[in-house]
Amino acid sequence: MKIDNVRILIVIIAITLLLFPVVRFSSGVTTIVLGLILVLFSPGYALLSAVFPRQSQLGGIERVGLSLGLSIAIVPLIGLIMHYTNIGLSLYPCLILITIFILANSVVYWYRQRLLSPSERLGITISLAWINYRALGKIDKILYIGLLAVVLASFGILGYLIASPQQGEKFTEFYILNTEGNSENYPKRITQGEPVELMVGIINHEYEEISYRISIRVSSTEYKEIKTEPLTHEQKWEDVVSFIPQILDKTGKVEFWLYKNDESNPYFEEPLHLYIDVANQY
Repeated sequence: MKIDNVRILIVIIAITLLLFPVVRFSSGVTTIVLGLILVLFSPGYALLSAVFPRQSQLGGIERVGLSLGLSIAIVPLIGLIMHYTNIGLSLYPCLILITIFILANSVVYWYRQRLLSPSERLGITISLAWINYRALGKIDKILYIGLLAVVLASFGILGYLIASPQQGEKFTEFYILNTEGNSENYPKRITQGEPVELMVGIINHEYEEISYRISIRVSSTEYKEIKTEPLTHEQKWEDVVSFIPQILDKTGKVEFWLYKNDESNPYFEEPLHLYIDVANQY
């Protein structure tokens, strides 16, 4: 049975499009598997299909090997282009550009394969035939058993690594931004009674669920405390906080102390801080 390459490319496109909701709502095994297919195989395979649309132009092993090599080269190149343009290097724009690349090459292949006879068109031939184990020689039997053992062991190791990934460094990201989400142009001078608004963010990289507390202190006096909902590993929390410094006609130091769960000692030895001048409104 021969599977037409157009159908193969449709499956590749479907897997690529599936990554958009999967990345948004999941960070588990599914994301890893689909991401590896996208980064290590799909772009290179689509490009080879467009450049070499005939079945006879490349062998199956050559096509797979070149697909892997080209994909590893194409994805960083797309990232480099994003880095030096106004797009910026981020996840979803990168997925969009890779998807466009795969779609464009798939369209080129679809057009070129229409000019070929059905026998020349690229496809995968699947032939199911049982091996007559009893008819094999002793050496062949040993080789087949060894090959089967290697394949099963490889799948077992891959499954173990996916199910029990090694933990990296445990840490928490803690930052303050202006209300536009930038790490610049913080409020420096306000009028008495005017609220100060800042965006505070936390990202959990601790490989466990953690609740955080943020203590905001103005001139060493605690002004307010904020508690987050429990954050799972890699989960992000951001919120705009507002406070009104009570100091007048002098510079006040605003400190942001972070605490984990119910611990009494702060997570960091030094707080995030900024200085604000408060002027009389009259």
